[in-house]
Amino acid sequence: MERRRLLAVSTGSLAAAAAGCLGLGEADPGRLDLTVRNDGDAPVDVEVVVEGDDGTTYAEESDRVDAGVARAFEVAVGATGRHEVTVTGVDWEGRLAWDADTCRLYDGRVTVDGETVEVAGECADLR
Repeated sequence: MERRRLLAVSTGSLAAAAAGCLGLGEADPGRLDLTVRNDGDAPVDVEVVVEGDDGTTYAEESDRVDAGVARAFEVAVGATGRHEVTVTGVDWEGRLAWDADTCRLYDGRVTVDGETVEVAGECADLR
């Protein structure tokens, strides 16, 4: 009788240890695929900041995007919570936000054309 109880505890402990080592039960991180496109006539300097609602900064990048060119940014983010990307230029700003609890892959687009800024985004992969 004692042997069976010990065997059951050992088997359960082994399963729990294996699950911890393999990372089972943890959600996959989320990801942002962002495209910043310059439809204007002159290059623009952009700053991209991706943050979580818990205050975590996942990315902070600057780049120059030439006229008629698009620049892609890929950022791994947390698996849960609200995330926001802010794309800013000298005198403009575009923002997008999504919930990583329901969206594993968020596809965002910011297009700059002279004085106008267009933002669009969609969940490309639901959890």
